[in-house]
Amino acid sequence: MAQPSKSRRLIDGFAAFWAAPALIWQTAFFLAPLLVLISMSFWVVKNYRLTPDFVLKNWERMFTRDYFWAAYLHTFELALLVAVMASVIAFPAAHFLAFKARPATRRWAMFLLITPFFTSYLVRVYSWKIILSTEGVLNVVFGWLGLGPFELLNNTFGACVGYLTLCLPLVILIQLFALSNVNRDLIGAAHNLGCGPLRTTFTVTIPAARIGLILAGTFAFILSFGDYVSPAYLGGGKPPTMSILIVDQTKSGNHWPRASVVAVTMVVTLIVVLFGSLFAAYGRSGGRK
Repeated sequence: MAQPSKSRRLIDGFAAFWAAPALIWQTAFFLAPLLVLISMSFWVVKNYRLTPDFVLKNWERMFTRDYFWAAYLHTFELALLVAVMASVIAFPAAHFLAFKARPATRRWAMFLLITPFFTSYLVRVYSWKIILSTEGVLNVVFGWLGLGPFELLNNTFGACVGYLTLCLPLVILIQLFALSNVNRDLIGAAHNLGCGPLRTTFTVTIPAARIGLILAGTFAFILSFGDYVSPAYLGGGKPPTMSILIVDQTKSGNHWPRASVVAVTMVVTLIVVLFGSLFAAYGRSGGRK
C-alpha cells in the first residue's frame, strides 16, 4: 500500500491547525452546553432545587400536554411564514442591487443593511411599539385618512414585524451575494432566445441562485423560530411560542428540566430543518456529479 506523501501530511496538519479554533469553539459553546441541556432534561426539582437524576417524567409531561404542541405548531408556522415573507420581500431589492444598481449604490445599500446590526435588537423592537401602538405613528396617519385605529400590536402582525426587523436585512444580503454570482451569460442567452424579464427570472436566475435563496430563507426561519423578543413584546405572548414557554417553565416552580425539554426540542427541530435545507440546496446538484 502506498504511503501518504510528506507534503500531503503537512497540508493535512496545516488544515487541522487552522480548523482547530473553530472546532474548539463549537465544542465549548455548542456541543458541551447541548449535552448539559440534554442531561438536565432528565433531572428533577425537589423543594425548588435542581437534583441530578435520570427520569423520563419531564419528557412525558411536556409531550403529553396540548399546550406544548400548540406552542410548537404556532412557533413553526410563524417561523415558516416569516421565512417566506422575508424571501419574497427581499428578492426584488436583492435583484435590483445585483443586476440594476450602480456599484456605488450597491455599496451604500450593503452598508445600510449592515448598520441595523450595530444597534440593539431590543431597542429596535421597542421603537416598533411606538410606531405600531394605538396612538402610534401609523394609526395617526390612518386617522388623517379617516381609517382606524387598527390593532397592530399584541397579535401575529406585530410579531411578524419584529421577526422581519431581525432577519430581513440578512436575507437581502444573502440573496444579493447569491444573485451577484449568477452567470450573466446565461441571462443574456435567455434574452437572445426570446425570454422576457419575468420568464428569465423564474427559469434562469432563480434556479442559478437556488442555493443562496434557500439558505437565506433558512436563516430567516432559524432566527424567527428561536426568537423571544418579538413574540413577547410585539406579539403579546399569546398564544405562546416555544421561547416564551421556556421562560414560563423557569418561572413556574423554577422547573429548568421541563424548560430543557422544550429547548432540546427546539434545537432538534432546527437541526432537522437546517439539514433538510442543505439537502434541498446541495443535494440535487450533488446528484448530478
